[in-house]
Amino acid sequence: MKQQSIYWVMALAAGLVVANNYYNQPLLVDFAHTFGTPEHEAGTVSIAAQAGYALGLLLFIPLGDMVSRRKLFVLTLSATIVALAAMAAAPSLTWLVGASFVASMMSVAPQLLTPYAAQLAGPQNRGKAVGIVMLGLLCGILVSRTVSGTIAAFWGWRVVYVMAAAAMVIVAIMLVRLLPPIAPTFTGSYRSLMRSLVELLLEEPVVRQTSFVAALQFAAFSGFWTTLAFHLHSLNPHYGSETAGLFGLVGVAGASASYAAGKLTDTRDPRHVVFVATIVFIASYGLLAWKGDSIVGLVIGVILLDLGLQSAHVSNMARNLGVRASAMSRSNTLYMTIRFAGGAVGSTLANYAWSIWRWPGVCAVGLVFAVASMVLQVWPISARRKGHASTGDAAVRETR
Repeated sequence: MKQQSIYWVMALAAGLVVANNYYNQPLLVDFAHTFGTPEHEAGTVSIAAQAGYALGLLLFIPLGDMVSRRKLFVLTLSATIVALAAMAAAPSLTWLVGASFVASMMSVAPQLLTPYAAQLAGPQNRGKAVGIVMLGLLCGILVSRTVSGTIAAFWGWRVVYVMAAAAMVIVAIMLVRLLPPIAPTFTGSYRSLMRSLVELLLEEPVVRQTSFVAALQFAAFSGFWTTLAFHLHSLNPHYGSETAGLFGLVGVAGASASYAAGKLTDTRDPRHVVFVATIVFIASYGLLAWKGDSIVGLVIGVILLDLGLQSAHVSNMARNLGVRASAMSRSNTLYMTIRFAGGAVGSTLANYAWSIWRWPGVCAVGLVFAVASMVLQVWPISARRKGHASTGDAAVRETR
């Protein structure tokens, strides 16, 4: 199989797996009705998914530098299938929250695939390869909401998770059969591998900056999607899960920019791409606060929100993966773990803001996080410690 085709296989797999974390967002009102709980309690399903994913990234993604990624795909996806089946059979909200946590914790294959693609591509085409995989991943995030909302409207939310489990069986077979092997770059124990994460975070200011910028932006992004179903249900004529899910398709228009952003990152300073994208991201929240009580305002706001976030994310990630060629999985671990921890915080605060101040509170939370990410980008970063030469082009640019 041609290398370009391999990237698109990775993109498809990444989209199908990452969708497991987002099927819940249009279904939160349905969960509340099924189990007879308040909306903000049903929102804990989404929060658990974000927190579980962050923990899974921390525990499993570093292993991509140490053991066969194909073995990791089989192990993590097998556990994901069991957890998704448990979600489909959940007898209570507590059970659903716990199963959601485990399913997302094990749905980490997309973040194994991103450094995999970057290694295959090499420094000259890293941004393009990351952009292709991220395009699949981002479309998976957005389309998952449409798929789950539509399926739930016709057959109920439990069928969503039955179908998701079946999809994971197909993905596991596809990855094992089609992906070429790559030799691990780390030799040592799991304990020393995890200790090297701390060393990497302390020694590489670029890793710190990219990770926390991503965390702040994803906090704002997650806060919007966690509460969107509630907001739509509060509007006349009380839109349901199907309408909430359709907003995923709206977001695809913005997310499609990720491929272009990846290519641009190969020829331009990625910091400039991230900065411009952040301006768009902030503007989207301003529009959502101003016109978010109308469908037209929400549609335009979602397009800008995804355009800004995903363009910034791809460029930020390519910058991060260029720091150390021998530690791509670990750089990605730090980046994505911190990012999704930020997402869990954003979901929690937006969920709380909704319970008290409704939509204005949600928009205020989003704007604070978005502006904070801009401040962090212009904040000077300290020089890297001497003695740790980097092989990535991005790292060379950062240390000049």
